Amino acid sequence: MNYRLLIDFEVIEFLETLSRREQQLLRNRFVAIRDDPQKFSDYTEPDHTGRRVDIHICGKYAVKFWQDHADRHIKILDLHFADRARH
Repeated sequence: MNYRLLIDFEVIEFLETLSRREQQLLRNRFVAIRDDPQKFSDYTEPDHTGRRVDIHICGKYAVKFWQDHADRHIKILDLHFADRARH
């Protein structure tokens, strides 16, 4: 399935604070998530509306994303250090 990858602006801002190597690792992982999202769902949690949000652990980072099947989007909602919870 071909999905379009959409990334929250705050995720981009966080990425810009990381080293070039980490930025490239995470950008590559975002593309991999777009291409096969089920493969990268380590666990799930509901958002404030009850919708399923997938979380993937990539090294020391947690990537939160949502599969919007209706619009054919993979939406990267949040990126943060895996040992720190964010809502």
